[in-house]
Amino acid sequence: MLMSIELILNSVNLNFIAFNKYVWPNKLDGVFFTIFIIAIAAAEAAVAIAIIINLYRNHHSIDVEDAGEMKY
Repeated sequence: MLMSIELILNSVNLNFIAFNKYVWPNKLDGVFFTIFIIAIAAAEAAVAIAIIINLYRNHHSIDVEDAGEMKY
């Protein structure tokens, strides 16, 4: 489920780097945005791992269909 968010963030990173290189080659704005997005992606991965570990501890399974009470 979180893989789509990772793919979107990686595509944004590629666009920032490409547009920065060809539109403003002397500025590093795209690189700074890319580093910021990589930090956000790392935090998102850490939260996802924490959710999966919590789900496994409570249900002894990582099947999302068994996690009905996590909706509320």
